Amino acid sequence: MTQQRITVIRGDGIGPDIIDATIKILDKVGCDFVYDYADAGLMALENHGELLPQETLELIAKNKVALKGPLTTPVGEGFTSINVSLRKQFKLYANLRPVLSFKGTKARYEDIDIITVRENTQGMYSGLGQVVSEDGSEAEAMSKITREGAEKIVTFAYELARREGRKKVTAVHKANILKSTSGLFLKVAREVGERYPDIESAEMIVDNCCMQLVMNPHQFDVIVTTNLFGDILSDLCAGLVGGLGMAPGANIGEDCAIFEAVHGSAPDIAGKNLANPTSVILAAIQMLEYLNMADKANAIRTALKDVIESGDRTTRDLGGESGTTEFTEAVLERL
Repeated sequence: MTQQRITVIRGDGIGPDIIDATIKILDKVGCDFVYDYADAGLMALENHGELLPQETLELIAKNKVALKGPLTTPVGEGFTSINVSLRKQFKLYANLRPVLSFKGTKARYEDIDIITVRENTQGMYSGLGQVVSEDGSEAEAMSKITREGAEKIVTFAYELARREGRKKVTAVHKANILKSTSGLFLKVAREVGERYPDIESAEMIVDNCCMQLVMNPHQFDVIVTTNLFGDILSDLCAGLVGGLGMAPGANIGEDCAIFEAVHGSAPDIAGKNLANPTSVILAAIQMLEYLNMADKANAIRTALKDVIESGDRTTRDLGGESGTTEFTEAVLERL
């Protein structure tokens, strides 16, 4: 049987620290992966003169599965977001961002279990029509939604809900104001929902959704929405369970997937043995589930939960006093 090859992008800042920790955990649980390391971000810019080298794209295309640490795109200077570039390059139309409560995180809520399914390639992040006038007094950008794109992402959300035994899908929109783009998304969401009578369908205007998530998050199960709204709502959801350090992300296409920590590169604590690797460990769990390795995914999740709940060698953001290495050792011991 051929070993699964994984493209690994260690990333910038704390990326190498938390990716290396996660690789140890994957090896300990017996995944038997072959890792092909590739550069992207500031490290790639320094080593190759570009943020996203061709050889990195070729490795992702070859292996079709990648695990990625946080990347830094220089602000301004005409650089395109690396994450957006990757999603476009590999047609990773679905961004899957689950949040799950872990006891011991000192989060404001308990028993949160919400998945945000975000359309990943259209809407305001598509980069279409971005124009700034010569005198800098006006700026324009275009949002484009297609029926095909909306149907793919909403169908993905309902299929996910059915597969995981979830009860409800909420389509989030702004169709009362953005009658063309958000209106089309909502229309398609209603049509798709009718095909899944076994799942409750709901719809909510995005600003109300933000308020409801803060006031009564337990009413939500699966949220499906467009690119910009999904980016904002998934970060809000992360705040319900302790912050972005507890939130992973999966970018999924027809035949390729990239799994990542969704937080930033935190260069101020890079290499200081301070970073919490939970986000990228959870991303690796998503990767294992994608590869139909649910037993290994569950083993890691159980070990991680026990470490955080017991406060055994947890990092400072989790209320402990330990570092990345000690936290990782605590998880490894339980495996």
